[in-house]
Amino acid sequence: MTQENFLIRTIVNESEVNLMLSWAAFEGWNPGKYDSQTFYYTDPKGFFIGELNDQPIGCISAIAYDLTFGFLGFYIVQSEFRNQGFGIQLWQKAMEYLGNRNIGLDGVIAQQKNYEKSGFKIAYNHIRYQGIGGGKISDKLIDLNRISWEELITYDRQCFPTNRQGFLHNWIQQKETIALGFINNHKLQGYGVIRPAENGYRIGALFADNFEVADIIYQGLIADKKDLPVFIDIPSSNLLAQQLVKKYAMYPVFEAARMYNKNFPDIAINKIFGVTSLELG
Repeated sequence: MTQENFLIRTIVNESEVNLMLSWAAFEGWNPGKYDSQTFYYTDPKGFFIGELNDQPIGCISAIAYDLTFGFLGFYIVQSEFRNQGFGIQLWQKAMEYLGNRNIGLDGVIAQQKNYEKSGFKIAYNHIRYQGIGGGKISDKLIDLNRISWEELITYDRQCFPTNRQGFLHNWIQQKETIALGFINNHKLQGYGVIRPAENGYRIGALFADNFEVADIIYQGLIADKKDLPVFIDIPSSNLLAQQLVKKYAMYPVFEAARMYNKNFPDIAINKIFGVTSLELG
């Protein structure tokens, strides 16, 4: 097989994102069951498939949130085609697409040195914890769809490098997803989302003003998931997030590094008790 038979193209519909999700599941990344539509419509031009002799063998996503910030994910080459130069071509395509933006990614341990060679620096680690569902719902929690979009976007912007209104609109309305906001004195002080994954349920985002709010949101999200596996990816630098997973006897199962190729965004890490996703940031 030769490099001349390798073609990288932009995917044409969200069903092809499902192929990428299936590959991610095989790698053990445990993606959400219904993430494809949300991911695709965040940036339909930012998903790439690599084909060798018309056979899909690799993929990568490069989401341009705006003119200043982008995020890389789904960087996968099928195992039998690795170390043959196909992966670097996918990488170059994604980097070319995102151009001069500040780019973020979550790098698995095995790839971090390669990302550093491309100018990426580690900001902190994301550690995935697994636990068991079952909790109680506070009367201060309300369906996130009842909160004004302006208030939600304003809160989310504290914890994400740019406005992602389009993404959030689809994210919190995914099938079988629960999205809750914590209201105190008529003010949003945190929100959380839980969605079904290939294995159990994934929490993300979980943003909160403090430990107490995060704890209440966490309990509300897992309340009806009694005895089912739940997962959350926390920033290692948030000590309060570490206390939260310890409180519920959760244990680490996966680790990646949040990396950026330019500046580290000015976001409130102390409010991030669970990152939204490792694929789109």
